[in-house]
Amino acid sequence: MELTPGEQAILGGGRGQAAQRALEYQLEVGRFWDAKRFVPVTNVHMMGDIEVMGDAGLEYLRGEAKRGARCAVGTTTNARCMDFAHCERLGQDAGEAAKERELIALLRRMDVVTTDTCINYQTVYQPHLGEHVAWGDTGTVIYANSVFGARSNFESGPAAFAAALTGRTPEYGFHISKNRKGSFTVELKAALDDLADWGAVGKLVGESHQSYTAVPVFHGYRRTPAADELKHLGAALASYGSMAMFHFVGVTPEAPSIDAAMGGVLGVSFEKLSITDEDIKRTFASYSLGDGDARLVVFSGPQQSLFEMKRLACLFKNRKINPGTSCFVTTNSAVLSQSRDLGYAKALEDAGVIILEGVCFYILQNLSPMRLANRWSNLVSNSAKIVNIIGAHRFNTILRRTADCVDVACSGVLR
Repeated sequence: MELTPGEQAILGGGRGQAAQRALEYQLEVGRFWDAKRFVPVTNVHMMGDIEVMGDAGLEYLRGEAKRGARCAVGTTTNARCMDFAHCERLGQDAGEAAKERELIALLRRMDVVTTDTCINYQTVYQPHLGEHVAWGDTGTVIYANSVFGARSNFESGPAAFAAALTGRTPEYGFHISKNRKGSFTVELKAALDDLADWGAVGKLVGESHQSYTAVPVFHGYRRTPAADELKHLGAALASYGSMAMFHFVGVTPEAPSIDAAMGGVLGVSFEKLSITDEDIKRTFASYSLGDGDARLVVFSGPQQSLFEMKRLACLFKNRKINPGTSCFVTTNSAVLSQSRDLGYAKALEDAGVIILEGVCFYILQNLSPMRLANRWSNLVSNSAKIVNIIGAHRFNTILRRTADCVDVACSGVLR
């Protein structure tokens, strides 16, 4: 790889041992992907919880902190695996909670801003068109690439951390313009009136085109989709299809037209799909009701925005969770604080909803034993991402529209 004088200085130890080790690691990543050079990044978003990192990851961070590791650019953390206020209630391990607290302290010592959110793009940092960032969570990366027109790949935990220390990342994948062109089109003929509908679109397109390099181009929709709708679409595309980017004609910045999104190459044929109301209906009908129990409803994956909290508060107002059912909502500290000020959190908690701060449900520490202890079998959610990604914990997952999820939680009946 071609190195600038500044990068050669880092490699020679000019910015300390931790940055030197980070750049050595990044060189190996760059060589693997045939990158020719590095690109400067202005922001980093990294995974950093004990459930993901384990004892080895914690020891690694201890070592880097001792070596004087410090972030060169603004760096934030993804969702944690514990809300310390609910650890005992959820039966989470006290020893693991102590490790999580130490991990947070280490990250802060290295100048990481521990935001504990997977919706950083809605509440913390919004990169601009063409800006290079190094983000790690799938939902954040596809939103940055698509909605903002920023440039990032799916950065692993060590890769994102290395970018934080060096302020750069190898130039490959979606940092390169030619890789950002559309590869097939999807005409949206469905109404798509609920967030779960947008997740269903992501499932349909992602499952049939499982490729990191695939870039769908959506068009034909009747209105401009809202931020939360694009959030659920992107999260599902990334979850089901490993996709890191999409275009939405007339909405996302690199897609003023289909021709522009596809690269403007004339005479080239490409695949054309369409999604109708019947396709969405069949998607919801495809989920097995399992043993029919309705003991768990989850609004998570990604965390809830302020507007999602507002809608849930309206749907749960003057209602109560069924005594045999647990209902969880996850969001970040900023949204939860505003939700408390505006009364949304109180409406949810009065109904019996458990609000978890700074976490996502599918990465909760001790989740499988938690499932067994609470006799949770089915998991009902309006998030297509969590319905897909939580399968490793052996839930039978069911995608439903938001109001239907609320009805299930309050009635205890799954239809």
